[in-house]
Amino acid sequence: MIIYAVGTTVKKEDAINIIPNKGENFTRLVRDYNEDIFEKTGRQPLAFVRTFGCQQNVSDSEKLKGMLFAMGYAMAQGPETADLILFNTCAVRENAEERVLGNVGALKSLKESNRGLITGLCGCMMQQPHIAAKVHAHYPYVDLIFGTHALGRFPELLWRRLGGDKRIVDLEEACSDPLREDIPVSREGNIGAWVPVMYGCDNFCTYCVVPFVRGRERSRELCVILDEVKGLVEKGFKEIHLLGQNVNSYGRTLEPGVSFSELLRRINAIPGDFRIRFMTSHPKDCTHELIDTIAECEKVCRHIHLPVQSGSDRILSAMNRRYTAEKYLSLIDYARGKIKGVAFTSDIIVGFPGETDADFAETLSLIERVRYHSLYTFIYSKREGTKAALMEDPATREDKRRRFDMLTQIQRRIGQDIYDSLVGTTCRVLAEGPGKTGQGMLAGRTEQGVIVEFEGDEALVGRFAEVSVTKAMLWAVAGKAVTGGSLF
Repeated sequence: MIIYAVGTTVKKEDAINIIPNKGENFTRLVRDYNEDIFEKTGRQPLAFVRTFGCQQNVSDSEKLKGMLFAMGYAMAQGPETADLILFNTCAVRENAEERVLGNVGALKSLKESNRGLITGLCGCMMQQPHIAAKVHAHYPYVDLIFGTHALGRFPELLWRRLGGDKRIVDLEEACSDPLREDIPVSREGNIGAWVPVMYGCDNFCTYCVVPFVRGRERSRELCVILDEVKGLVEKGFKEIHLLGQNVNSYGRTLEPGVSFSELLRRINAIPGDFRIRFMTSHPKDCTHELIDTIAECEKVCRHIHLPVQSGSDRILSAMNRRYTAEKYLSLIDYARGKIKGVAFTSDIIVGFPGETDADFAETLSLIERVRYHSLYTFIYSKREGTKAALMEDPATREDKRRRFDMLTQIQRRIGQDIYDSLVGTTCRVLAEGPGKTGQGMLAGRTEQGVIVEFEGDEALVGRFAEVSVTKAMLWAVAGKAVTGGSLF
């Protein structure tokens, strides 16, 4: 296969010609190389992985770390001591790209002080030809450039670089191979685990680059997911986060087909005391069956992240979301009637091309109606290659900032009301680690996703505890583990 960057500034002759040998174990080759270094120097090579972006990127970084461990690397505490540095990048918003490129500049000085240092950029940003071409042209000290579809080939690409190739650029545009289930995963701790159930997206919302950088929908086999979750529960993990660009469409590419509701029921039946969370759901594929399943499954958290993006039907149509505000609200009402104590969170895009003050007012009306526990709010970010990037956008930056500030103020009030209502109640919290509000404080979440800071013994970390809520804050509630309360 010819591996090269696609783009007007990258010539085919810049490519590295890699002819893969199906019988070659590149992981073993790199490990042997690193073992030789250890024998000669007494020092194990160190790698540093920095993740930008969403939970899917976090999951991908866990695979990168798993492969690095298998190849004989240990993890460095920071980039300064590393022999290999990887940035796993995000392309969803412009500021994410700016953050990455701003940090890439620091690699130059590290490379100058450590001539043996290998640097690499991977992930969604690199799957965009114009960005990869920019990196290729203007950041010559980046040794590895590869996209999301090349993740499983990382050991091969690294071996080629160690073998003397000056630069490796792998931007295969399509991913038709079967899903790789042999990639090792390195997770930190044993409290929460990210478990991808599918990859890619078929929705092509007009503002979104995900189908272009992640590819079309592909679901993992049901039995493979169940085996992975069983193993995690046996290792003591208490919260399983099921991941996908649109988990509600899980299973459509499988033969025979299986629904996301069936997947939830099968995971819920696995013995053990653990929680199940999932994200992200698309409203057009959120069914009454799914809501009924959440209500019936005691391990599935009473929390649904259901991105609405806008409350205006005109804008939703321009976004190609394929539902109306009325349809969305009917799902909210049905869920509230079926799931006791259900909480909703959502995503809102402010200032989508063509959005007027009247459209924005409809979004505010929807927010007041639903009363979300929290919102992820963003000012629209133009993404090259999407249909929205070509739409007329008459609103000024000041208009969008004004709307954004209004939205956050309203949501802050709603969130504060919800947190105030929790004072005096007792809730079940999974203790995740030390708190931020003082000595002796732990932090965790309720099944609705509310952050709880509470007084409690460190022995509770990784366990469920009953917490009496005594105080509401802007971003969380505070309380105390109930003396003699139930520990699970």
